[in-house]
Amino acid sequence: MRFAVIMAGGSGTRLWPLSRKGTPKQLLRLIDGTSLLRIAFERLGDLVPPERVLVCTGAAYADQVAAELPEVPVENILGEPEGRDSLNAVAWPAAVIAERDPDAVIAQVTADQLIEPAAVFTASLAEAYAVAEADPRALVTLGVVPTSAHTGYGYLHRGEAVPGFEHTHRVLEFREKPDLVTASEYLASGEYWWNAGMFVWQARTFLEQLAALHPASHAAVVELAAHPERLAEIFPTLHKTSVDYGIMEPVSAGAGTAHVVSVALPVQWRDVGGYASLAETLAHDAAGNALIGASVRLDASDNVIINTAGDDHLIGVLGCSGMVVVATPTITMVVPVDAAERVRELVALVRAEAGERYV
Repeated sequence: MRFAVIMAGGSGTRLWPLSRKGTPKQLLRLIDGTSLLRIAFERLGDLVPPERVLVCTGAAYADQVAAELPEVPVENILGEPEGRDSLNAVAWPAAVIAERDPDAVIAQVTADQLIEPAAVFTASLAEAYAVAEADPRALVTLGVVPTSAHTGYGYLHRGEAVPGFEHTHRVLEFREKPDLVTASEYLASGEYWWNAGMFVWQARTFLEQLAALHPASHAAVVELAAHPERLAEIFPTLHKTSVDYGIMEPVSAGAGTAHVVSVALPVQWRDVGGYASLAETLAHDAAGNALIGASVRLDASDNVIINTAGDDHLIGVLGCSGMVVVATPTITMVVPVDAAERVRELVALVRAEAGERYV
């Protein structure tokens, strides 16, 4: 049977103070009043019924996730007691699903991206399922067809086409985030896709690669799937690494017993990781200000102005350009747009000087 796992464990530190411990970014209703998690769930369309959708999230958010996705059975919400990177957010659900159905085919999708048109995504995911079902040895990744020489994404170097599938190619190698010159060369060659960080594979095949490359992690997640009551004991001991470093890159280089292929994803794709990418999704005024909530602007342009402080709160901006201004009920932040990626540093300072209550 087909299953899907929505990876929704990130804390979204770069969107502080909107995103905080109790309100991670995937649960914020910032996109036309809808959360990124809800959008990710609905994007699956009719490919997977709700009873075969799992969500891997932080244990602290499990109740909120359940409220946001009432169609998903509560037992399908896997709450990590602490973050152990993406390999374990993939491996634990794979072991759980394999307990239910050893022949399962799993799609791993994310909850922090905006993908349009959704129908194109659904069609690409359907092809990825079909590839994994036809080829038990395939680890399938989705490759976003690039629209610019973006330096913030990893890349896939694609090889020959896979017979029988219109949009599927072998993956020759994974490439790290490039500089602008290299990214421009990738774009001009037409041989590279952005690495979307979403995958489809047979549960058995993935777990076999995990056993070969990380035997201790494999033994631990299999034990955890059989004895979920040991979660707090076992999960913190898992080796912390990403699924790309831990599985996909080694397999693409010849390790393990599988091979990596990629299905094209020709969509508008945004990784909503920080304020610059969030601003691209928001309504703008005539001066280019990206806006949420009540504000008054005078001689202000190209700012990101977000007011979630309540109905009685107003933001006034005068003579500013290229700033991020965020007001919440307890925190106000002002930072230049070109320094917004450093918000993590500010959060660390807030933790040290003002305490955990503001983080």
